[in-house]
Amino acid sequence: MDYTTMCPKYEAAVDVLGKKWTGLIIRVLLGGPKRFKDIKGQIADMSDKMLTDRMKELESQGIVKRTVFPEMPVRIEYELTEKGHNLQPVIESIQAWGENWM
Repeated sequence: MDYTTMCPKYEAAVDVLGKKWTGLIIRVLLGGPKRFKDIKGQIADMSDKMLTDRMKELESQGIVKRTVFPEMPVRIEYELTEKGHNLQPVIESIQAWGENWM
C-alpha cells in the first residue's frame, strides 16, 4: 500500500467515520434495529439534535435505513444497511485497539 499520497476514498471514509458520535451510533446499531430513544439511551451524552443530524447523515450515506411503521402512535426504527454492516470489522478493530491502548 502506498502511504505517500492521500487516497480520496480513504479520506471520504475517515470524513464519515471520524465525526463525533458516528462510530458510537454504528456500534449501537450493530446490535440490531433500534428506535431513536433506544439509541439515545445507550449514548446518553449526545443531544437529540446531534443524534437527529447524525442519523440523517448516515441515512444519506446509505449506512443506515429508517423504517416508519404506520401504527398508532407511529413507530420509527433505524437499522444498518449492508453497507453499514460491512463496518463491523472496522468497529471491532477500534474496540480491540481501545482495549489494548486506552
